[in-house]
Amino acid sequence: MALASRHVSTPRIALIGAGAFGRNHLRVIHQSEHAQLAGVLDLDPQRAAEASSTYACPRFLSLEELAANADGAVIASPTVTHADLGCRLMEAGLDVLVEKPIAPDPVSGRALVETAARRGRTLQVGHLERFNPAVRATIPLLTQPMFFEVHRLSVFTPRALDVDVVLDLMIHDLDIVLSFVKSPVKEVRAVGLAILSGKTDIANVRVEFASGCVANFTASRVSTERIRKLRFFQPRQYISVDYGRQDVLAFTVGDDPGAGAIPSVNPQIGMVKPPVTSEEPLHAELKSFLAAVRDRSVPVVPLEDGRLALALALEIVDHIHRHGDKINLEKLAGRER
Repeated sequence: MALASRHVSTPRIALIGAGAFGRNHLRVIHQSEHAQLAGVLDLDPQRAAEASSTYACPRFLSLEELAANADGAVIASPTVTHADLGCRLMEAGLDVLVEKPIAPDPVSGRALVETAARRGRTLQVGHLERFNPAVRATIPLLTQPMFFEVHRLSVFTPRALDVDVVLDLMIHDLDIVLSFVKSPVKEVRAVGLAILSGKTDIANVRVEFASGCVANFTASRVSTERIRKLRFFQPRQYISVDYGRQDVLAFTVGDDPGAGAIPSVNPQIGMVKPPVTSEEPLHAELKSFLAAVRDRSVPVVPLEDGRLALALALEIVDHIHRHGDKINLEKLAGRER
């Protein structure tokens, strides 16, 4: 029976996919005061057994068993499975938090959205950076962003190789910039290379919006260091966001920066470090999901936002492939796609 009709005060939340990131979800659900960890489902018997043992929770052997013993679920399995699992769970009456990207293609994404609407289920997309304290502290500063420079670099790990770096890493920043700019995409230019996997591992993208804003994105999963930074300019102001350190710096020209100003070398430039309320983004994301389930309200990351981020990511992937074909990249790399 659906959670809304049960009036469950502490919903039972199950996890599908106990891989590297799935284990983080398990930890957060287990620690939550507002949810019970219902159990875990994973196709790898050893991984499922380890997760079950670590968190003293049931190990489900089928989706049907999970659906019969849970009120909601977090899907942290490979992207290609999101639509099938999400739709089946919502048909069974469960609410769902699905990891980003929402689906591997627009058709699958639309199936999730339509099922959620038809069944009256809460479906939230796991765009985790929305819950980063630095991002939350930046939102009140937004006026008219006109230029973004975004870098997300990570060392190589054998995870999420079912998708390329655009859908794996860059999609976080695409979602944030789309939510900040709130303007249709006008033009995309992109280039990317496969380095250590069979898919694009490093990409550089330029996106122009109808508002005139331009955003440059660089994402790599073959870097020697870990960097997650977003910088943007708007009239009379430059703002720097460090996702990893969870801090924000705002530089304002001319006007009195107000309380909390930091001494600046140039007296015409006021520097402020806005207060940031520290919280693990994954905890904040789960709380948001549970609140949307409880109140039957629109999640912080609405379905349409998940679809927009996916659509832009897929457009970028298409541009990367077309650019590679144009310069005969596969031949230059000594392999054929």
